[in-house]
Amino acid sequence: MTLLAPRRLTRPVYVGDVRIGGGAPIVVQSMTTADTRDPKATLHQIHQLADAGCEIVRVAVPDRKAAAALPDIVPHSPVPLIADIHFEHTLALKALDAGIHGLRLNPGNIRKHEDVREVVVKAKEGGVPIRIGVNFGSVPPMSQEFVDEMAQQHATQVELVAEHMVRTALGHIKILEDLDFRDIKISLKAFEVPVMLEAYRRMATRNTYPLHLGVTEAGTPRAGSVRSAVGLGTLLALGIGDTIRVSLTTDPVEEVFVAYEILKSLELRQKGATMVACPTCGRVEVDLFKLANEVDAYLANVSAPIKVAVMGCVVNGPGEARDADVGVAAGKGKGVIFRKGQIVRTVREDEIFAALTREIEAVIAESADLAASRS
Repeated sequence: MTLLAPRRLTRPVYVGDVRIGGGAPIVVQSMTTADTRDPKATLHQIHQLADAGCEIVRVAVPDRKAAAALPDIVPHSPVPLIADIHFEHTLALKALDAGIHGLRLNPGNIRKHEDVREVVVKAKEGGVPIRIGVNFGSVPPMSQEFVDEMAQQHATQVELVAEHMVRTALGHIKILEDLDFRDIKISLKAFEVPVMLEAYRRMATRNTYPLHLGVTEAGTPRAGSVRSAVGLGTLLALGIGDTIRVSLTTDPVEEVFVAYEILKSLELRQKGATMVACPTCGRVEVDLFKLANEVDAYLANVSAPIKVAVMGCVVNGPGEARDADVGVAAGKGKGVIFRKGQIVRTVREDEIFAALTREIEAVIAESADLAASRS
């Protein structure tokens, strides 16, 4: 049972073989930080992201040299790729020639209408979708007429900025729709979470195009993960969003991890293990920090959707441990190992990690055998 709002109904868009919207599971994206002009380094990072569970990867195409490298990247990628392009329409054409699976493009910053038409015709022929990405930091200035209109509505500053972002995106959308192109995704990113929330909520009522969620320039891993979880989590709980990217100033593999943790916390996607661990208190009588870190490191390499509880005392420990697939409730110098609600054994503190991982492996093996017998 879930208390989340029903998912917003959107038209499906395909990036390669990955379906976005139309009731599909929410898709996790990231972006390479490697120089696209270096195909070897870029492909290495794409494979790392794919191994972490990233389903679509965006690559920057800032110049002709980067565009010229795409034929050495796109055919060898394990996941669909999106080319991030601004201003120069010929870079989009070269990306399409290289077999790119999607474009991130703002038709409003390409000067000539005929250039936009050329890109759209070629994208339509290849079935390549275009994401209109509006960022707060790059929207055009507001007209006085618009400011006056919003003032008459007694709009707050957040509402003013959000509506400006929405109308900017709608203007870009109209350019594509006038060219009979509708394989469109939309993003409305801002660093300020209230602005981002208001912009997406407004856009969600204006059309049925899938929405790509993100808090732009969210920051370093600690603060950025919290900011992203609040922004993306709120919208997802409201049923808004079809694909997400967590933007962090770090290795993009970390972005993928945080994205899945957000989705898992809302029970929207299940990938890999989930660890429940108590925050510790004066009742803990084992080295819980050490144990939790050991289990966390072990679970980083577990791809099965298993829930593991590492609890440090007898107050909440037994209940949480029983609720997990595998768990431990620790006492003074010992731990009680639970498996699917049943006590398996009691072990000494120095045996907890080994006993816990044995039970995890056993549960995973039994689940795999059960799945095989049903297929």
